This record gives sequence, structure tokens and C-alpha cells, in this order.
Amino acid sequence: MQLDIYQVDAFVRQTSGNFSGNPAAVVPLSEWLSDARMQAIAAENNLAETAFYVDNNGCYDIRWFTPSTEVDLCGHATLAAAHVIRLRGDDRLEIPFHCQVGSLAVKASVDDDVLWLDFPARPPAAVNDEVLRQRISDIIAAPVISLHQARDLIAVVASEQEVQQCQPDLSAIATLDTFALVVTAASHSPGYDFISRFFAPAQGIDEDPVTGSSFCSLMPLWAEHFNQEQLQAWQCSARGGDVALRREGERILIGGRVFLYLQGSIFLP
Repeated sequence: MQLDIYQVDAFVRQTSGNFSGNPAAVVPLSEWLSDARMQAIAAENNLAETAFYVDNNGCYDIRWFTPSTEVDLCGHATLAAAHVIRLRGDDRLEIPFHCQVGSLAVKASVDDDVLWLDFPARPPAAVNDEVLRQRISDIIAAPVISLHQARDLIAVVASEQEVQQCQPDLSAIATLDTFALVVTAASHSPGYDFISRFFAPAQGIDEDPVTGSSFCSLMPLWAEHFNQEQLQAWQCSARGGDVALRREGERILIGGRVFLYLQGSIFLP
């Protein structure tokens, strides 16, 4: 069996361009492979996410796998998949997807090269647990101002320098009862409203370069803080990525640029 494969960088930075953002593998399928085979391909790719999709009469069923597990929602790999779908001839301005959490879409801009994820909002709830707050402060070696929980546990700290310099205890994060730990702060850097980093060692991802799905919770949190419906974020991992954000009711539009790095073939017995 031979399958096409693409590697796409999503949420590339405007300042540094290629070789930034988050690389995702994309594998178009005519029908689903077994879960075990898709997981094995994702492990072999050894990227944060591999997206598999099947064209279901113009709406694309999509699934995402880390090297160790399947996840229910992934932003950067969906952006990458939409880019591949458009490269393969579907030039609609809105590419519809269906996944475990429901309907998604990626919208293309007419006047620039930004692609927009249309994802469900996941507003986080405040966590008033002083013991946990102190535990997270110890794990990230910085005082936590507030904690919030949705899919991910979100720790707000006082400064962007604390986010950038954070060297967390990854083994301790892996023991937390949460999908991932996000560390975030308001930004004073030109062009950005807030910054963040994303750690998910229990999912096989020590630090994700840019995590589109995390902004389903980060955007509601910071939109309330700034009282604004449009924000600009920087996920300040080593690769780094720029993320444009708009809140529209119960949906979050998550915008980023993409870059096709490679394409080739997978050969399966």
C-alpha cells in the first residue's frame, strides 16, 4: 500500500517565516485505516500531530494522532490538512470538517495568506485550589496568579519573561489530572496581546511548538481580561508561532499562515 504524505508548518511567524510554527504530517485517505495502523504511522512520523482525513462528499472527516495517542481536537494539524486539501484541488474558501467534537471549518482569506480555523469555544473555569496553585508554582518555578481549567490546566503568571524563561518539571506535569499545562501571561511585546506555552508530556509531547486547540480556552480567558473580541498571540516555544484570534459568539476563529515543507509517499506492507 502506498499513501501520500505531506509535512506542513502551521502558524509560521511573520518575522522569521519558514522553519517556525508547528510542523504537522497530513495523510489523505480514501477510507480509514485501522486505529493501530494510524497510531503506528504517527509514531513513525514522530511529529506532535499527524492528521488523517477522508473525503465524505465534500466534508472531510478528520482524526489526529500524537506519537502515542489519538486526540479529540487539534488546531495546527487541521490548518495543515486544509492547506493540503486546497493544494489537491478543492479551492473553496471554506473547507468543512467533521470530527469527534462536531463540525469544524477552515476559512481562507481573499486578500492575504491567512487560514482561519473555526473552532468551538472552550471557556475555562476558575480553579480556586490554593494547594494546586502552589503545586503548579513549584512545577514551573514561578508564582501562579490564577488557575483555570478546561481541557487544559491554564496557569496565568505575572510577566511574559516568566513564560519565556519557564523550565518546568515535565515529569511532575505528567502526573497532573489534565490533558496539558498551559503557562500564559499578558504581553508587552509589540504586536501581541498575550503569550503562552503548552506542555503535554502525558500525551507524548513535552512542549508543543504552537497549539491551535489551546486557544479555544485561552481566547475566552484573555478576551474577558482585555474586553476585546480580537487579539494577537505568540506561542513562544523554541520554534514559535503567531496566532490571530477572533471571538464570534460560541466560536473561536484562529488564524495562521502555513508553509508546505515536504511531500512524499508512505509504503505500507
